[in-house]
Amino acid sequence: MQRKYIFITGGVVSSLGKGLTLASIAMLLEKKGFSIAMLKLDPYLNVDPGTMNPFEHGEVYVTDDGVETDLDLGHYYRYTTSPLSRASTATSGQIYDTVIKRERRGDYLGKTVQVIPHITDEIKNRIVHCGDVGVAEIVLVEIGGTIGDIESLPFLEAIRQFRYERPQDCLNIHMTYVPYLKAAGEVKTKPTQHSVQTLRSIGILPDLILCRSEVNLSSEIKEKISLFCNVPRESVFDEVDVNTSIYEVPLMLRKQGVDDAICKRLSLPTHPVDLSVWEDLLDKILHPKGTITVGIVGKYLDHKDAYKSVFEALHHGAIAAGYKLQIRAIESDKIPSQDELAGCDGYLVPGGFGERGWEGKLEAAHYCREKKIPYFGICLGMQVMVVEFARNVLGLPSANSTEMELATRDPIISLLNEQEEIEEKGGTMRLGAYPCLLREGSRAHAAYGTKSISERHRHRYEFNNKYKALAEEKGLLLSGIYEEGNLCEIAEVKDHPWMVGVQFHPEFKSRPTDPHPLFREFVQAMVEKKHG
Repeated sequence: MQRKYIFITGGVVSSLGKGLTLASIAMLLEKKGFSIAMLKLDPYLNVDPGTMNPFEHGEVYVTDDGVETDLDLGHYYRYTTSPLSRASTATSGQIYDTVIKRERRGDYLGKTVQVIPHITDEIKNRIVHCGDVGVAEIVLVEIGGTIGDIESLPFLEAIRQFRYERPQDCLNIHMTYVPYLKAAGEVKTKPTQHSVQTLRSIGILPDLILCRSEVNLSSEIKEKISLFCNVPRESVFDEVDVNTSIYEVPLMLRKQGVDDAICKRLSLPTHPVDLSVWEDLLDKILHPKGTITVGIVGKYLDHKDAYKSVFEALHHGAIAAGYKLQIRAIESDKIPSQDELAGCDGYLVPGGFGERGWEGKLEAAHYCREKKIPYFGICLGMQVMVVEFARNVLGLPSANSTEMELATRDPIISLLNEQEEIEEKGGTMRLGAYPCLLREGSRAHAAYGTKSISERHRHRYEFNNKYKALAEEKGLLLSGIYEEGNLCEIAEVKDHPWMVGVQFHPEFKSRPTDPHPLFREFVQAMVEKKHG
């Protein structure tokens, strides 16, 4: 079969949910039996989002091969089985960097290097390469940003050329916002018309239009959009705000026949789709046994996407347990009192960098350890748990991480080159997948059901093995080890119902239909705590 390409663009406003929508479409195509690959093209000049402020950009998602990417790749992972790697993402910064390096080497043989054809050719190469790496029958490409943004123009020109070169193998989806004006009591199509006009002015004609709206669009409204946007009426779909869960989106699109319309346009066979697993998932969400509350102790909680994968993984665990999850945000900037912390069935301290909010997180770990309340520490949250244990159980009141206090007398968390018995020179970030061996009889081993695992990392500081013997003697079990570097990956407090910290990011490998083992067990511990 000739490989097919699907491009999705967005218009009117940002944050329409292109990534989630494309992931839902990809899932439907997988259910039809097609192999797929997914690519996010981001127009910003940063090489990757790794140095971006979470308040501005949301979380940084990490792939197995150690690439820091946009959070939309998290949607791709949760909805599909698409292989994700450095071939699944490209930014303007990466594209320009590649072209400029080639120019410096003389690869262009003295030619004038320009946006067209050199930048656009590199973008097209990335699109083809993504499909080659994933050995995909269909490649789905999301163009970041909004139509009209000047920084998106090279990407749009590239997909225009791509469609021109492969007219029978490409499909363009344009996602717009159709606002509902309460004062007028009607929806307005003019923003969509202008957005499509802008798209057409640069040579891209949409095949399908997906309309985000607060209300269902009438047949008359869809006919109007069809007429003014020059798209067949049967290719105009609405994507209404979901009632309960983002996991309703694939079912919504399937009900309208979006996947069949795509297959028809690309001359693909329209195999039946079995969504029974997804329907069972929605049934559990809509009919919970009860409610549990988790406290998230962090410093980026004002931005709902800063901990996107953590929130989703917690919901996955709750769905598996049959419960509705309420998330309570606890800002760690202000050291919370025990009264302010009280009232949750469990607490999670997610990853992060820097000393702001550090002492507040330590207070949360101290509260959970003393009150025997389930605690889950991820990355920095594990280091929080270890430092609190060192201060209050090991009798090391000055224990700290050298990230927070470089001259601390007891650096129980530090860079590798600060740990004398380890020769490896540190300071660089551990990124991507690393193997880990689990200690039999530990909570981690019971959760995973296997002795050897692989998880994704994004951190610099490590547990200091100089304190290993003392820590284990006093009841801190180092239950997961990366053998090659003799590094602690998982720590557990022995005499506690469920107090576990992990150096990696398990949230990146959780799916709604397959919750991550540690999130599943953490939620189960909360349920047991709630019901005594």
